[in-house]
Amino acid sequence: MRTVWLLLVLVFAGLAAAAPAPKPVMAHYMPWFVAKPYSSSWGYHWTMNHYDPDSIGANGRRAIASWYYPLIGPYDSADPAVLEYHVLLMKLAGLDGVIVDWYGRDNYLDYGINNQRTAALFNFTKKAGLKFCLCYEDQTIQHEVDGGYITAAGAAAHAQQTLRYAETNYFVAPSYLRWSNQPVLLNFGPQYFKASADWQSIFSVLNATNQPAFFTEDNRLAVGAGAFDWPPMWMSQSNGGVLSAAQLEPYLAGFEEKALTPPAWPAFTSSAFPRFHDIYQQAGVSASYGYLDDGGGDTLRESLSRAFTNASALVQVVTWNDYGEGTIVEPTLDYGFRDLGILQDYRRQYLDAGFSYHTNELALALRLFNLRRQAATNAVISAELDRVFTNAASGNPALAGLQLSGLETARPVIYNALLTGGQLSFAIGGYLSTAGLQVETASNLNTTAWQTVSSLPAAASQPTFTISVSSEGRSVYFRVRNAGL
Repeated sequence: MRTVWLLLVLVFAGLAAAAPAPKPVMAHYMPWFVAKPYSSSWGYHWTMNHYDPDSIGANGRRAIASWYYPLIGPYDSADPAVLEYHVLLMKLAGLDGVIVDWYGRDNYLDYGINNQRTAALFNFTKKAGLKFCLCYEDQTIQHEVDGGYITAAGAAAHAQQTLRYAETNYFVAPSYLRWSNQPVLLNFGPQYFKASADWQSIFSVLNATNQPAFFTEDNRLAVGAGAFDWPPMWMSQSNGGVLSAAQLEPYLAGFEEKALTPPAWPAFTSSAFPRFHDIYQQAGVSASYGYLDDGGGDTLRESLSRAFTNASALVQVVTWNDYGEGTIVEPTLDYGFRDLGILQDYRRQYLDAGFSYHTNELALALRLFNLRRQAATNAVISAELDRVFTNAASGNPALAGLQLSGLETARPVIYNALLTGGQLSFAIGGYLSTAGLQVETASNLNTTAWQTVSSLPAAASQPTFTISVSSEGRSVYFRVRNAGL
């Protein structure tokens, strides 16, 4: 019989939620993964038409298009359990939100599928209290023209429609990231519309309150607020395909100098990254873009330190999960939680001395994910897991950990016990039987004569118990048992 006891020893878990950083720290996120266990097929970004994830090696890993392996295995970007895991990790790591690599909404190639996954992620970032913005890939226009999906003559009008969709579905949301009261929009390029006048025309269809703070790669357009830097892998070609620290430092310094030299840009976004190790050549996709060594975490530490301390308006972590290029800070079997631990430490050191989350708490997200998998059809346990997520994301990791421990050991837990004006009340969490709960009391721990004082039915709502207690100074004990176990 699984039983939890209350000896009127109160445990409180109320850590303050992390304060927002002086400048937002955003992770560049790829929403394009499709996995067979969730969607009945393996998508291109796990296979690159070369690897077969159904093939499992002696090390237990599926064959995927990456040198690195997700801690939870190859996943689907539409899976709610995965999205919950990701956004909770981001919150615990000290990230303020995500920049989603966005190809628009068209049902062409996988653009529409990716947009569905983008919208699903957006909903989860709101639950976690994270910011959200888009990095629009206008290379899609060229692909759609080449494929006959649109005409070159209609390209600008099509881009206008795409941005109107972004305005209606993303820009107007309270959690969408804004700079100087403008929705932030990055562009990986530009690659098709290369003139500032092109973008002025595209943005002209948007409401005056939603004219974007526009950031392009490396160089600012006149219509834009500024630009962002990115691992300059093109520089590696002069060094045998390896990007050295001696090459990287002047690139990063030169980008900042360009942004700050009068007339200075209104703003710039500074990127930080752990490494670059693509698998394109091995997959037969293209030649490799080059290699940037991880340096035992020093590449991330040095680029984060620069981004956190320079005059940038935003910090972009490159990337959360680009497995094809190896720039992942998401936990992997290869690096564990190391990169997110570095993010925590550097946020605390440079941006927010009161940041309360630490490396050990990152495992809460993994524990929650594993329990989601086990309790997929159990509405009572699923509701308790919802409460775990809320507690962990809102600054109560100790309470979330207590609930998870109860779930993992199939025991209920008692918390938030209060004795006020002769009334004892407490919440019941952890493992909750679908047969309900029994609250029992006795005046002697050695007795077998426990008396049931309340039977609580199984329900998705939070079980709570309240009873009047005497102030005569006698001992009283309570225990909670799962009925039917």
